[in-house]
Amino acid sequence: MIPENTYTLVNGQTGDLALKLYQVCKDNPFDQIQRNNFYSLIWVREGHGNLHADFSQYSFDGNTLFSFSPYQPFQFEFDDSAECIVINFHPDFFCIHKHQKEVACNGVLFNNIYDPPLLSIDTASQVKFDMVINQLREEMQEPALAQYELLISYLKIFLITAARLKTEQQSDRQAVEVENEEPFILQNLKNYIDTHYKTKHSASDYAEMLAMTPKALTKLTKTHFSKTLTELISERIIIEAKRELYLTNKTVKEIAYDLGYNDEYYFSRFFKKNAEVSPQIYRETVGYNRAGVN
Repeated sequence: MIPENTYTLVNGQTGDLALKLYQVCKDNPFDQIQRNNFYSLIWVREGHGNLHADFSQYSFDGNTLFSFSPYQPFQFEFDDSAECIVINFHPDFFCIHKHQKEVACNGVLFNNIYDPPLLSIDTASQVKFDMVINQLREEMQEPALAQYELLISYLKIFLITAARLKTEQQSDRQAVEVENEEPFILQNLKNYIDTHYKTKHSASDYAEMLAMTPKALTKLTKTHFSKTLTELISERIIIEAKRELYLTNKTVKEIAYDLGYNDEYYFSRFFKKNAEVSPQIYRETVGYNRAGVN
């Protein structure tokens, strides 16, 4: 079934989806596990239910925006009918890695291993999002000179607005945290993972750095991030592997070695277990700088 009000832009060189905007009313097209080779922004304007993503479950109400990276698994359960607006875009249309300084959404909206992939939309942001959605819709209906450039500009506005809002909400949550040692331990853990994920792959490595037992530290990460310590480390490694597969022409063996794996085949199995696809399939479907990435 084709969703209501669907607008699709296809990459003329590859034939792949470049950008897609559509509206969902009543039916739930996300009731099965989704694993897409593009970025997805799903704005649930009305409705409530549960999201299953990355082995975790989150409850939500209306006016919530969700963001998913390529091949990130997710599934929605709506308690009743829902109204959603969906924006899908392929990395070949807009690469968040290459435009990190411009939109600052990587690590906030996408590839954020510590926070749920959702944010609440306030009234002011809703007005901005509605305006951008209307501009995208109008431009996709009437192709004209420099259409790609204009659509990318509108998409950037949407991403920047969402990233700013999520950053504000993260700051608000941190401000009301109970003052104890846990936030400091967790912040140190984040710093250690970001610094050492290429050389230290086990939970015991990080527990030793923090002078804790692996069991105690995993319990802490499970409480605050809804993930085990091993899952956090694995996700950080996979994020870097995906970035390398997309942005460089390094071989899988070279990427594996850079990430601390001497056995290319062990690394490939590790990648497939966590990303659901092999490194080569990921590169072929998400793309390595094909025809120049915007």
